[in-house]
Amino acid sequence: MSSDPTTTPVSPEVEQQVDEADSTLHNPRRAVIALGSNLGNRLETLQGAVDALEDTPGVRIKAVSAVYETEGVGGPEDQPAYLNAVLVLRTTLPPGSLLERANAVEDAFGRVRAVRWGPRTLDVDIVAYEGVVQDAAELTLPHPRAHERAFVLAPWLDADPAAEIPGHGPVAELLASVGEKGVLRRADISLHLPE
Repeated sequence: MSSDPTTTPVSPEVEQQVDEADSTLHNPRRAVIALGSNLGNRLETLQGAVDALEDTPGVRIKAVSAVYETEGVGGPEDQPAYLNAVLVLRTTLPPGSLLERANAVEDAFGRVRAVRWGPRTLDVDIVAYEGVVQDAAELTLPHPRAHERAFVLAPWLDADPAAEIPGHGPVAELLASVGEKGVLRRADISLHLPE
């Protein structure tokens, strides 16, 4: 080992922090992301979101659902129809960092938050994060309304047939209880992972 006088040795505390950070790289967590768009080129926007998330360090998309066309839920009446999809990820990002990335992707596609549940170019929601149940102002996990929304449940079931929502049960049973009225699987269009 050279003794370069222009460098300072790394303290044992810093080495320990680095070692602890490295260990998380070997323990990715499973997360579920719901995508929605009802303004502009909806399919192109959803594909752009898939590409941006897959390009995120610490994120790997493991499953992409079929694309579903759905009516707006809540918010103003007479909104354009949404295209929705669900992604299943493996990630080393903690929930807060994943939320920051989701918000940045929304912003990159011109998301404007003027009206609650109003029309939007892109919505990127963390629906569930493995092992985390929390009720915080910035992020509630699992998503507090996912268990009653067919536009989330139908694509989620498509991406992960064995999925369960902590505290609510299997996604298949939840979808059966809420029904699929207003949710149409679009066989003519699809999303894909970047090559």
